[in-house]
Amino acid sequence: MTLEPFGARLRRAMDTRGQLCVGIDPHGSLLTSWGLNDDVVGLERFTRSVVEALADRVAVLKPQSAFFERFGSRGIAVLEKAVEEARAAGALVLMDAKRGDIGSTMGAYAATYLDKDSPLFSDAVTVSPYLGFGSLRPALDAAATSGSGVFVLALTSNPEGAEVQRATAADGRSLAQLMLGHMAAENEGATPLGSVGAVVGATLGDAGVNLAINGPLLAPGIGAQGATPADLPGVFGDAVRNVLPSVSRGVLRHGPDAAGLREAAERFADEVRAAVSDG
Repeated sequence: MTLEPFGARLRRAMDTRGQLCVGIDPHGSLLTSWGLNDDVVGLERFTRSVVEALADRVAVLKPQSAFFERFGSRGIAVLEKAVEEARAAGALVLMDAKRGDIGSTMGAYAATYLDKDSPLFSDAVTVSPYLGFGSLRPALDAAATSGSGVFVLALTSNPEGAEVQRATAADGRSLAQLMLGHMAAENEGATPLGSVGAVVGATLGDAGVNLAINGPLLAPGIGAQGATPADLPGVFGDAVRNVLPSVSRGVLRHGPDAAGLREAAERFADEVRAAVSDG
């Protein structure tokens, strides 16, 4: 059975659990700070602790695939279990994989994360459009079929991204604005929210683009990268209600104590709620 569209499920989750995405980023240094070894056993303990502490209360958990892939098949097995358990506890899972390719290869990536029969099936996945937005068609179609979502890189929080994303397209728009236009077209007519989202860094100050895509806006950069929830209205303007701020180290550094993780997540969620209300 096809799931309810991701945009509708995300809107409900943000309205009931708060506008917050917590990243699961098992850096080696973070495992060490938790008193764990930087190995598969440490990875598993870390990941299980985060899922058990947060999956029943935050809107979205976002595992960064690379930190699991570095341990090979055993790391991927940990990731598969985390996805399953997080979704069972009620969190939406956004796989941060940033995949981007063409043709059958993009189709294989789509099958990995957006096919309900895959062990890594997630509620949404991050993708890169800079081989051309049309290269994402296999992922967009797979997401529509399964009720999943796709978050497309638009204006990322890393300073190097500007040389590509702010470059001028043939019609005079920035490449980022061109991509946002494609996303808006994909989401046209969707209610209450489209399922194709954009990744727009919370560190940008003023995005300088039209963010009215009728879809969610994943906003990395809160916490360790320097942005705060109070910055969100200035970056996202009228679209701030559709923003999903992403925090990783700002929450994870409070582990391994479950109460510390929960308190940190709740504090960020409260700060986001206040900023959105003021915006």
